[in-house]
Amino acid sequence: MATVSCFSDVHSAAPARDAADLRPVVAGLERIVPAGKRKTNRVPRGLGKSFGPAALICLWWFGTRYGLISGDIFPGPGTLWTTFLDMIASGDLAEALLLSLQRVVIGFSIGFVVGVGLAIVSGLLRLGEDLIDAPMQMARTLPWAGLVPLLIIWLGIDETPKVTLVAFAVTFPLYVNTFAGIRNVDKTLVEAARTLSFARTALIFEVVLPGALPNLLVGLRYSLGSAWLALVFAETVNAQGGLGYLITHAREVYRVDIILLCLVIYALLGLCADLIVRLLERVLLRWRQSFDGT
Repeated sequence: MATVSCFSDVHSAAPARDAADLRPVVAGLERIVPAGKRKTNRVPRGLGKSFGPAALICLWWFGTRYGLISGDIFPGPGTLWTTFLDMIASGDLAEALLLSLQRVVIGFSIGFVVGVGLAIVSGLLRLGEDLIDAPMQMARTLPWAGLVPLLIIWLGIDETPKVTLVAFAVTFPLYVNTFAGIRNVDKTLVEAARTLSFARTALIFEVVLPGALPNLLVGLRYSLGSAWLALVFAETVNAQGGLGYLITHAREVYRVDIILLCLVIYALLGLCADLIVRLLERVLLRWRQSFDGT
């Protein structure tokens, strides 16, 4: 019994001595703060992103103000602002902008449904890939800008060929990226879902499609840019309204300021579309940890 008590005293005293010996070491430790959590005095991201466009506008104004750029060939910001106010007052710009937005929305909606729908069928089913992928890969290499005369012959000169051209330009970026996203889903996740007895519907909507979402959003960004490019071509051929019509009419009367103003509006609309996609990425991809720069 005495032997047992001696061992118990030794074991009970050892932790006390170890804790006492570690106190100076613990007291000297410094808490490590991750680099991403440290406070910095950086400029806010929103303000920082405005520096580039502001610098371009300043160079533009400086060049036209001091005669480095001819105002007849490339009007300055002040001239464009005056033209903008005049066209707003007359109502021409608002009418053209609404008509162009209507064409883009309808064409993009059709292209989104077709592109994503075909990509899902082709990506999930081998038979779907055999039937769909090869024709889509051939069709996407066609120069959609060169289809304008053919669409006019087939569909006339009303809104149908313009919407069709926008839908055609939107379909292929969405198809290619969504198909690649589905096929690049980690196979380990799919096998784990099957091991957990996921139904086919649950496997698609809870594993495959969420895994393909980043690629789909990339395709969405490219397709929005393609939609505006297609609209420019569509509206400059036999159009009776829209921003492209304003550009065509301004070319005939040599109004460079109107042409440049419409191009700036196209660029701003494309930037707004890109910002919307970025917002969707932040909301829908909150689960993904990705590198965002240093």
